[in-house]
Amino acid sequence: MKVTCIEKRGTLGGTCLNVGCIPSKALLHTSHLYHQTKKYMGDHGIKGVENSTIDVDTMIKSKNSSVKKLTAGIEYLFKKNGVVYEKGTGKILAADKVEVKTNDGTTKVVTTKNIVIATGSEVASLPGLTIDEETCISSTGALELKKVPEHLILIGGGVIGLEMGSVWGRLGAKVTVIEYMPAIAAGADGEIAKEFQKSLKTQGMTFIMESAVQGAVKEGNNWKVEVKDNKTGAISHLVGDVVLVSIGRKPFTQGLGLENIGLQTNKRGQIETDEHRRTSVPGVWAIGDVITGPMLAHKAEEEGIAVIEDIASPGSGHVNYDCIPSVIYTHPEVAWVGKTEEQLKADGIKYKVGKFPFAANSRAKTNDDNEGFVKFLTDAETDRVIGCHMIGPNVGELIAEAVLAMEYGASAEDIARTCHAHPTLSEAVKEAAMAAYDKPIHF
Repeated sequence: MKVTCIEKRGTLGGTCLNVGCIPSKALLHTSHLYHQTKKYMGDHGIKGVENSTIDVDTMIKSKNSSVKKLTAGIEYLFKKNGVVYEKGTGKILAADKVEVKTNDGTTKVVTTKNIVIATGSEVASLPGLTIDEETCISSTGALELKKVPEHLILIGGGVIGLEMGSVWGRLGAKVTVIEYMPAIAAGADGEIAKEFQKSLKTQGMTFIMESAVQGAVKEGNNWKVEVKDNKTGAISHLVGDVVLVSIGRKPFTQGLGLENIGLQTNKRGQIETDEHRRTSVPGVWAIGDVITGPMLAHKAEEEGIAVIEDIASPGSGHVNYDCIPSVIYTHPEVAWVGKTEEQLKADGIKYKVGKFPFAANSRAKTNDDNEGFVKFLTDAETDRVIGCHMIGPNVGELIAEAVLAMEYGASAEDIARTCHAHPTLSEAVKEAAMAAYDKPIHF
């Protein structure tokens, strides 16, 4: 195929690589190293590091270096595979024409047989709060702070906010989370979310739950945030030097020229598609954050591959939406795939639960990092795995085994009877599977 990619940012990789997944993981890694050095190295005989300090400027430069290398890597792959890269803004003129206003000021029209809309999402904001990315920031600004805040007020207890709150909390900031719902980490299994919040509290985060931000005003160098309790209506105020607005993201569909081909968005601003990501206009497809489903880079990647397969061979592209994992890269990490207990109860599905704590895992104990557990949910009659939920060390990696098992319809017994290397964290996955269909050996 002849392929043209239109990207206005000037660097490839979208939100994930430039201002999302990748840079946030860089800061999470650095802040975790710092926290480990300050708090735990002495317990393992490594002395003289307790008074270590953080150089924020160097940390940010290291993060930027990682991003630059990866974006350059994608550009190299484009050249290697003959993909035309247009740096500019695209607007659909017709089902077979896209106008490109390039970043250097020129305009051209690309004629095509197929258009794939993959414009992602943008930060959702609160009315009355103007994000300046300096002291009232989105997740983008949280990646570029020049110093550690004294008091970071985090509006929204979702994945992105909790990750960035963890970064700056580890580096010394006081972090207060204001969450509208009764639980943090929307989408996570209830038991996992409760354990997660407990862990973050232990790390120093403060939570104000079931509360809504009414507004914020700048007073000198600080922000005064007004908070209303959803149950009682009581009003309280918080004062902090940085406010991080992290209430979610919304599809980026404005200015794409959808009206030129008769495409409309739904109430959530998403483009409607069928099961093969086809819009109502022949030859126009949509993937990722602009359509329904979780706003995850790996979900969008799978959809992109499926669309190209469908263009090449109609009907061949497939995405199993029941096997899309989610990960929160805090410490401990949180990961899940499939149904939660709450969903199974609501659907009236009979299920079994198998759990195993990392406190009983030899590798986790040896590493002095044994918080959390692995939890399997299986069909009560067939033993087939229908959900897996984890909180603990490196569970963002461990979840892949559960995803693979679910993709191929494995039972808990299938996993339990598979040899796992000793000593590894993965043995907790094996033992949790054993607990789901019978009982574990080491707990």
